[in-house]
Amino acid sequence: MISKYCRKPIVSMLAVVLIFAAPAAAVAESLAGKMGDKRFAPNLSLDPKEACYKTYLAYKAASGHSAYATTFYSRVVDLYIICGAKLNAPTQKAAEEIALRNCQYGLKKWKVRTASGGCAIAVSK
Repeated sequence: MISKYCRKPIVSMLAVVLIFAAPAAAVAESLAGKMGDKRFAPNLSLDPKEACYKTYLAYKAASGHSAYATTFYSRVVDLYIICGAKLNAPTQKAAEEIALRNCQYGLKKWKVRTASGGCAIAVSK
């Protein structure tokens, strides 16, 4: 049984914990389904089997800080799109850096040169 002299300090300590825990719970909101910062509209083929389309859907479904990078698309010259993403990174900036690196790695791996330039971040959250 708790002594009558210990009740007041325990109650006030619990109140302090609740005051500081409530804003932290609001910050931990899920980002799943949200678009985030849109820099340009990524050109997607809507083919459910295509890798970049799957990657974009995974980006939208991710609950943490994520980014989707892709090459610009020129219908006249470019016949392909290279993309990269980072899902659930610690920060939005870290997600953008890794997504951009993944896209640039794809350009080097497949020895691709695009008429419209390299990779850029299309959307990030």
